Amino acid sequence: MPGLENQVAVVTGGGRGFGRAIALRFAEDGASVVVTARSADQLDETVRLIKEKGGKAHAVPGDVTVAADVERVKRETEAQFGPVSLLVNNAGVPWPFGPTWYVDVERWWQAQSTHVRAAMLYIHAFVPGMIERGSGRVIVVSSGIGRAVRGNMSGYGVAKATQIRLTQFLAEEARPHGVYAFSIGPGNVLTEFANTGISEADAQKFMPEWVESMRQRLDAGEDISEGLAKAANLCANLASGQFDALSGEFLGVDDDLAAKLAEKGAASPR
Repeated sequence: MPGLENQVAVVTGGGRGFGRAIALRFAEDGASVVVTARSADQLDETVRLIKEKGGKAHAVPGDVTVAADVERVKRETEAQFGPVSLLVNNAGVPWPFGPTWYVDVERWWQAQSTHVRAAMLYIHAFVPGMIERGSGRVIVVSSGIGRAVRGNMSGYGVAKATQIRLTQFLAEEARPHGVYAFSIGPGNVLTEFANTGISEADAQKFMPEWVESMRQRLDAGEDISEGLAKAANLCANLASGQFDALSGEFLGVDDDLAAKLAEKGAASPR
């Protein structure tokens, strides 16, 4: 696959889990990477890991739902590396858990803000520049739960469904300008995100079987490296430009991208 040399990427939620794995892969493929999240120490660790391997990275702590923080990420990124060509909206939260009539409305709305408002803020910050330059790619880390109903997870499920639809609109509108957008399902990997979910009292109350399954996997010391690598590989493939014909689609880590291109009658990647 082509590398990402001369590309500048911003990855939200880049301090751990999928965000860190994606940032590391982008840097390995030659991109200059800016990571953002609220936890400065985790971001610093991501940057250290990238620089240790000779990559270029910069950390900008901030809240993805706060417009001023997003603007600061943009300013620092452009000052450090130049215009952004790759954007990965990855930040998210697993809560709240429980029936729709039970969950706290404000916390439910906060989940929408973290997944959807944040994505919109970053699209508004970086996509206009991509449009102006006639080139760019946006990847939204969504979930299969956005395409299926799982009880007691409406906050997460509705947010992920909205992300998928938002990405479709962005892809449709931006395609004539040389800008492409994809939503992905990163796979069922036992990241810190999952740990946060199972620690919630309402998850234990309303989703005991799910919590028990996650705990068993934790106790077994499940190796998550392969799952993280598969998600990072999918993002790197989409960032390469070889699969732009799939813009607007929801793609999973086990999808055969070349086969999907062939279904569309598009040329296979070199």
